[in-house]
Amino acid sequence: MTKDCLTSLGPSLPSDVIVHGFTAPYPAPTAIESQTDAVLSTEACIRAIKPIADDYDAFLVACFRAHPLIAVLKEEFAQPVLGIMEAAMYTARILGGNMGIICTSERSAAAHGRIVSEYGFSNYFAGCEAAKLGVLELDSEPRAEVHTVITQKIHHLVHEKGADCVLLGCAGKAEMRAICAASVEESGARVLDGVGLGVQLLVGLVREGLQTSKNGIFRDSALDRAKRMQDWL
Repeated sequence: MTKDCLTSLGPSLPSDVIVHGFTAPYPAPTAIESQTDAVLSTEACIRAIKPIADDYDAFLVACFRAHPLIAVLKEEFAQPVLGIMEAAMYTARILGGNMGIICTSERSAAAHGRIVSEYGFSNYFAGCEAAKLGVLELDSEPRAEVHTVITQKIHHLVHEKGADCVLLGCAGKAEMRAICAASVEESGARVLDGVGLGVQLLVGLVREGLQTSKNGIFRDSALDRAKRMQDWL
């Protein structure tokens, strides 16, 4: 899945930008399908990233949810941090007025609806359609069958629910964007992949010399740990 995400970036990646793939190390879950999975993966990731963080200009969390790793990275480091769900939602608000999300499970659909509300986008939300596939099934199931299910759900979002921008709700769907976009091309709707969009947004922030604000909720958490004599990272 990480390799698919990196491959999908190729055509649009600026020549002076290098993207390094990072997969959460053991004992992180192999897929993020619940908040428990997300918390466990955050713990594994931050310990692995901490020693190498200075080698990178920005971080993209390629999990389509309000993953706790986003806030943790912002607290720990100054580099800009973005999640792929955020990237897709912000872009949908620029390009359209009614976003829809195609996601994996019905559980994800319920969670995404709440996240959209928390970001203040409820008035611009057409709803979610669940493909009823597990994250890992996106790779394990026959490609043609996965594409058929997803394009059917996208058609429903666009033609029945009035979505003018459809967000691909999993990093594993990144390479499907062209296929999905072609399926609704005549309608004028846009299909958005948060992986590619997230990279481009972060590149822009880095070029502008912008970093995470450190005088509010994302001030350096290491300072408080040091006061408690608990600097265990």
